Amino acid sequence: MPSLLDSINLPIQLRLLERRQLPQLADELRTFIIDSVAQTGGHLSSNLGVVELTIALHYVFNTPEDRLVWDVGHQTYPHKILTGRRNDMSGLRREGGIAGFPRRSESDFDAFGTGHSSTSISAALGMAVAAQQTGSDRRAVAIIGDGAMSAGMAFEALNNAGAMDANLLVILNDNDMSISPPVGALNNYLAKLLSSRMYNSMRRGTEKMLGVAPPILELAKRAEEHVKGMVSPSTLFEEFGFNYIGPIDGHDLDVLVATLSNIRQLKGPQFLHVITQKGHGFKPAEDNPGKFHGVGQFDPENGEALAAGGRKTYTQVFGEWLVDMAKLDQRLIAITPAMCDGSGLNAFQEQFPTRYFDVGIAEQHALTFAAGLACDGLKPVVAIYSTFLQRAYDQLIHDIALQNLPVLLAIDRAGLVGADGPTHAGSLDISFLRCVPNMVVMTPSDEDECRQMLYTGFQLDGPASVRYPRGCGTNVTPRNEMEIIPLGRGELRRQGKVVAILAFGSMLAPALDAASRLDATVANMRYVKPLDIALILQLAATHTLLVTVEENALMGGAGSAVAETLHAAGVKIDLLQLGLPDRYIEHGNHEKMLADCGLDSNGIAAAIEKKLPY
Repeated sequence: MPSLLDSINLPIQLRLLERRQLPQLADELRTFIIDSVAQTGGHLSSNLGVVELTIALHYVFNTPEDRLVWDVGHQTYPHKILTGRRNDMSGLRREGGIAGFPRRSESDFDAFGTGHSSTSISAALGMAVAAQQTGSDRRAVAIIGDGAMSAGMAFEALNNAGAMDANLLVILNDNDMSISPPVGALNNYLAKLLSSRMYNSMRRGTEKMLGVAPPILELAKRAEEHVKGMVSPSTLFEEFGFNYIGPIDGHDLDVLVATLSNIRQLKGPQFLHVITQKGHGFKPAEDNPGKFHGVGQFDPENGEALAAGGRKTYTQVFGEWLVDMAKLDQRLIAITPAMCDGSGLNAFQEQFPTRYFDVGIAEQHALTFAAGLACDGLKPVVAIYSTFLQRAYDQLIHDIALQNLPVLLAIDRAGLVGADGPTHAGSLDISFLRCVPNMVVMTPSDEDECRQMLYTGFQLDGPASVRYPRGCGTNVTPRNEMEIIPLGRGELRRQGKVVAILAFGSMLAPALDAASRLDATVANMRYVKPLDIALILQLAATHTLLVTVEENALMGGAGSAVAETLHAAGVKIDLLQLGLPDRYIEHGNHEKMLADCGLDSNGIAAAIEKKLPY
């Protein structure tokens, strides 16, 4: 049988197919995704779950003129393949290759850049209103998962959209369960009926006719709600002002195409509830969708990983410390905003289920919830990625720091994150944390120091944060015992001459390597806030050049803190600040990204040699 996928480079070619050909295309597309991700790594379960939905959307809607806005965007591999990027999938998430998320600069079909969750409805509503304002008949579609619907921003957008008359379609991709019995022939039939123009025309005509008799109109509306409520969970979304349709089988192309075709003709805010299965069509991913959410290279026949690292990651170090600390202190409560596995909380969840709280994709709530726990004597630890902490900045300032509450932030993925690129990079947390009063900011340089800093932060009677990078450290085995690292105290790791390098966190190892070539002094600063002012002034008095090195934005970072300290003390000395440049760093290999930013040992040494007068 000839390949359909090979003949399709753009959706306009997809729309030339007959409907009966679409299931074959779905099978080919699913196989292509499995084989492709097996080679590159990436997100798998979420993409396999939206194969049919993606085909149906591009088949029915006139993309890119009609706007598709994908929430989070880690499920857009089928979308990329069908929109001219099939041959680029071999470079997915690699340097110079296509991104793992939608990017406006990458394709006209990527209507909105994403990477963080719960933004799709707001963005699509803006596009729908823009079409209204400019007299365009193009459509705007937001595709959002049930996890992303847990965030307040999604409900803020629903509340706003329902009060408007814009032509917006919100598709809820509900994959929290496999296809359940209610999603059968009757439900699919009703969804097609409820989305049809005939039904909606009759509905509007009835409302107009009965409008002269309000009690009868109200009775009719209640009867309709009752009938619809028996077959679908429509009440909530209709209260927001949407016309609710569904739920329907998200893997049945006939139902999807028919329902979407009907909805495209309707005016005003529409809500389509679609039931899909994560990992659909690949049994290893169906059986364990969490494991196959984000994967490295694997065998496409059985799903087995091709390479497994033997070194311990910082995330694992945190997870082990959390369990150990919980055994010592009954007050410890662990909180995660929907990142149990990614943040290393699985063992804690199993051993301390009553002290574990996954609050969903709701970072703002996570921090204020932690603040409430701390108010009444508990000791919350919030496990959160640096890039997601940005979303709760007001709560950090207003609800935690202002009240000086003992909440520990375990900040994972600090610094560059490799293949996930700029949407997930933790490039800014030192800058936005150190300006917050009462906040303690710690930067461990290895696995053992990470464990000791977590213990130190937990013992403090105010807000504290420990920022640590993605992946493995320097292969230092953490000690079982835990001890407090004196607050605001760095340490000399190498004594040299002329040049003193002040290294923060992950930059200690390359700084030591560079220093060995230059015979430079190296200080492991450990704390960004409070800084070891005495150590800084001591080094300034005994060296000609001070160099700060950090895996964080230069603007407002640790180097800026050192410069402020020297200025306040009236010390005049040459200062070289090394860190991430004032631009977004594209996805690629983490080590290569650091080298490109001059933050490997060669880059640090070269920058220092260029600064020296001889």
